[in-house]
Amino acid sequence: MFHKDMPYRRLGSCGIKVSALSLGGWTTYGASVKAEDTVRSIIRAAFEAGVNFFDISDIYEKGEAERAMGKVFAELPRHELVISTKCFWPMSDDVNDQGLSRKHIMESIDKSLKRIGTDYVDIYFCHRPDPNTPIEETARAMDDLVHRGKVLYWGSSEWSGEQIRMAQEICDGRNLYAPVVEQPQLSLVARKKYHNDVAPALADHGLGAVTWSPLASGLLSGKYDDGLPEGARLWRSENLRKSYLTPENMQKVKEFKALADEAGVSRAQLALAWCLAQPQVASVITGATRLEQWQHNLGALKVNLGDELRRRIEALFPADK
Repeated sequence: MFHKDMPYRRLGSCGIKVSALSLGGWTTYGASVKAEDTVRSIIRAAFEAGVNFFDISDIYEKGEAERAMGKVFAELPRHELVISTKCFWPMSDDVNDQGLSRKHIMESIDKSLKRIGTDYVDIYFCHRPDPNTPIEETARAMDDLVHRGKVLYWGSSEWSGEQIRMAQEICDGRNLYAPVVEQPQLSLVARKKYHNDVAPALADHGLGAVTWSPLASGLLSGKYDDGLPEGARLWRSENLRKSYLTPENMQKVKEFKALADEAGVSRAQLALAWCLAQPQVASVITGATRLEQWQHNLGALKVNLGDELRRRIEALFPADK
């Protein structure tokens, strides 16, 4: 795939390229967006705009996101898609149907492939670190999946810099396929861990990042300026509400509007453009419940994020959270 208006970036030091903006299924497809026509229209619009990277997880609505997005993928050229999914979170009450043990990884990949309707995924993520499983056990299972052709690349999500370095050292020492990508949370209101801990580890080992929640569940778009709309992502998650909807954040988001207005763009577009400019970032994963929302987000690719504007943004949102 090639689209003149969509930048494509290498995933760290490996050869695969992903679209700078990507589309994810967290809390949307199979959940808040169940209508097949809506799912199809958004995914196809993203694909036609040059998006080749689509991110899912088995835990997203217990497999329904994989099924919903997989139906649309079947209508598109498979070789032009970079599809990722993940495993870690419990998928049932069974004691072994969770974590990053060899058993759970081997069983989870087959279930995900069946739900998505594909023979392989391009990227398979360890959705969180597993304190109960040695990293070597996880790495050897992932190495086997690569050898079997079920997974082309593997990575981590929300791992610490120390865990990323440890995985690299284990794989290098045992001649295993090593992780090539980390999927961290990164936004203007959640940047401390990435900049201080994760990004340096990625740079040292040549890994890329594909980031999630760039708009802090809609906070940075101004969606919550006048309250909490029923059905919104923060309305459905108490933990996210407590994390994001603080008086300090709400004030900063209103001040952020002045910077966006001055630049002639929306707050959502400016926040996405900032994420795209961060070190090691190959792709920024976005979510969309409406076609218009996705089309609006595309405007981030045209934002001119100069040094002075970037300095003022980062002064408003310092890297202490």
